[in-house]
Amino acid sequence: MRKFIKIAIPVSLGILGLVLLQNCSAGIPEKASAVQNFEPEKYLGKWYEIARFDYRFEKNMNQVTATYSKNADGTIKVDNKGYDYVEKEWKQSVGEAKFVNEENEARLKVSFFKPFWSGYNVIDLDENYKYALVAGKNLEYLWILSREKTILDDIKSRFLEKAKSVGYDTSTLIWVEQ
Repeated sequence: MRKFIKIAIPVSLGILGLVLLQNCSAGIPEKASAVQNFEPEKYLGKWYEIARFDYRFEKNMNQVTATYSKNADGTIKVDNKGYDYVEKEWKQSVGEAKFVNEENEARLKVSFFKPFWSGYNVIDLDENYKYALVAGKNLEYLWILSREKTILDDIKSRFLEKAKSVGYDTSTLIWVEQ
């Protein structure tokens, strides 16, 4: 019995570690590609969340914004805020983002609960850095962002088509009230 316990505990911990690593992947959906020739300084600042998939960290949230700024160590501070219309209170979550490869590729990993990281991939961006389509690590996470509280119809259509081509079901997007 002791031999079994000596083997079972390390094997169980190893499996748990693999599951945790898989769940905190900084990946990108298979059919997506991150924006190249990305200019991080232009991306910094305040963004309004126009649309997203419903998931637990933003459940019942409106007036959602994300503000990105550079930390002294070169990482990016991520400051997300939103109004929970059910609990009738403002919520804020501050995290950190790092580039996965080079800074000129818009593939980042973000963490709000270290040591857990997740993918943050800008997969479409207008030339003026006014609108962004952001994919998570898989097809469960997607955001449409704008520097304003609205988005132009042609950009909205372009982003929805791009998301569909990657494999996203855009019919389930939540359009955020700003």
